[in-house]
Amino acid sequence: MNSQIAAPYGSWKSPITLDMVAHGTVNLLRIALDGSDTYWAEVRPTEDGRAVIVKRDAGGDLEDVTPPGFSVGSMVNEYGARSFTVADGVVYFSNDPDQRVYLQRQGEAPTPITPAGDFRYGSKLYHRRLDRIICIRENHTDPDEEHPLSEIIAIDVHGLSEPAVLLADNDFHSSPCLSSDGTQLAWLTWDHPNMPWDGTELWTARLNDDLSLEEPVQVAGGLDEAVIQPEWSPNGDLYFISDRTDWANLYRWRDGAVEPVCPMDAEFARSNWWVGMCSYGFDSPNSLICSYSRKGHWSLARIGLDDLRLAPIDFPYWEMGHGDLQVGLGRIVLVAGSPVQPLSLLQVSLEDGGIEALRVEYEEDLPPEYTSLPETIEFPTDNDETAHAFFYPPANRDYVAPEGERPPMVVVCHGGPHSAASAELNLTTQYWTSRGVAVLDVNYGGSTGYGRHYRERLIGEWGVVDVDDCVNAALHVVGRGDADGDRTAISGGSAGGFTALAALAFRDVFKAGASYFGVSDLEALLSGIHKFDAHSLVGLVGPYPLYRRRYVERSPINFPEYTTCPVIFFQGLEDTIVPAIQSEEMFNTLKANGVPTAYLAFEGEHHGFRMADTIMRCLSAEFYFYSRIFGFEPADDLEPVAIENLDRRATL
Repeated sequence: MNSQIAAPYGSWKSPITLDMVAHGTVNLLRIALDGSDTYWAEVRPTEDGRAVIVKRDAGGDLEDVTPPGFSVGSMVNEYGARSFTVADGVVYFSNDPDQRVYLQRQGEAPTPITPAGDFRYGSKLYHRRLDRIICIRENHTDPDEEHPLSEIIAIDVHGLSEPAVLLADNDFHSSPCLSSDGTQLAWLTWDHPNMPWDGTELWTARLNDDLSLEEPVQVAGGLDEAVIQPEWSPNGDLYFISDRTDWANLYRWRDGAVEPVCPMDAEFARSNWWVGMCSYGFDSPNSLICSYSRKGHWSLARIGLDDLRLAPIDFPYWEMGHGDLQVGLGRIVLVAGSPVQPLSLLQVSLEDGGIEALRVEYEEDLPPEYTSLPETIEFPTDNDETAHAFFYPPANRDYVAPEGERPPMVVVCHGGPHSAASAELNLTTQYWTSRGVAVLDVNYGGSTGYGRHYRERLIGEWGVVDVDDCVNAALHVVGRGDADGDRTAISGGSAGGFTALAALAFRDVFKAGASYFGVSDLEALLSGIHKFDAHSLVGLVGPYPLYRRRYVERSPINFPEYTTCPVIFFQGLEDTIVPAIQSEEMFNTLKANGVPTAYLAFEGEHHGFRMADTIMRCLSAEFYFYSRIFGFEPADDLEPVAIENLDRRATL
């Protein structure tokens, strides 16, 4: 006998609560191995977004390393970098409030080892013989410089002397790495107007005991080749990832020559958004462990360094979170997830393949009957291209929709824009689907994971290709009968917020939308943009002012009469990347034009929300907003949102 309740989509009651989404969640970041001990950083929304280093010893005991009053985080390039390292039980970390580097021994309070001042540090590694920390430093102290200086430096771990500058030759430096004997330093550089996924250079030089570098040698890279993640093997060969053949594959430099390591139509790394990503490591002098992605699905493998053959590792996860994988002492430690398992810190035995979960982002046990599994879809889009997405249909064992009704749908645009949607179990997605709202997460042109060609579809076409792909994704799903075209919304954050706002302004497909700290004015974005992104719009839109017309024509704020469907805005008031005025002006313009709209601003929040109360309020408000626009009644008692011009929506 069927005991399901017949109820309209959007009105289903779900066990996945706002409290589960926000308070039962941590964000797992950055891993460091020190012998048999494992360290990682986790962002805790319940502690106002404080990031804490956690240690797990060989016996499985856990302890917080970071004491109250400290929060781990590096603001190099604004988006962050590897913020800590560990050597012999001593932790070296950047403290988010003051950005100084601290040394912390077990049982002792952290001690600063860098001077006070306007500096930022990232991608730290310990040089044992010289007793120094080698890292990136962003120097903001010169008021006459438009942008901060990028340097590679050596820090005295005792804090007795000023940091020594090793390099300061380029606009950007990244990913310093040392050979096992500490005599060879390798690093990445790039200059404006390139972004690190456009073109970088890999260099190496001998590092002397007096901290001087001998004549450097360029190993790989250039204006049209993106090199990332250099690592020295135990036997002294330099490995790296390059997209010189369209796909980001592994290479090695030995005896002065570069050779490919297991060429594949696959991506062995994500776009280099933050300094210090790692997707491979050496388990012996003769083999390495790596992760790689095909069409959004990640896999784990071992590559023999003698025969260069790849052997897959049986691993029931296909999302590798945050691009961090560490190898040591017979084990792999990484963050991974799957459609039925949330992102988790996992330890994989290299001896028997056993997998142990050390930490889970979501501690709640979600019944499978309320879990929507993603369908990986490919669909035709403009210019005879094929684009990609994950589709999540409504799923709730207790309910069935009335016959003939199709579900409302939220199309999600990821940020970046050169990042990617992922398919691990995500409680925010399941919050929607378990209430009867479908979710379509789009990897539009420009997304990483599908080769350089796919990423370069966005060159000069931001606000066009991404919008077209999101539109065509929605039309594809609606055309199959899996969603209601009259109740389809689009939502995105940051660059994804721009895509959402542009789709609402310049296409007539979506009936509502949400912008999380989204860009509405491309010209205004130029005026306050930070160094890392200072020339990003050159590639995404075109050189300014030569292509000013594009900037004007693609900015939704310049065509307010085009946005006639309801939009809700969410904004952090401390956001320096996309300032609050971008959302405020768009909201005020729509309000003046009689368009149903709402605006929620949050004190203390920056670019990307970290506080539990903010996360809860935003999810609740977005769901409430769509319920009022699309005419379904939520089962939850949601806090109302003040929607301007709500009574006028029928006349628009």
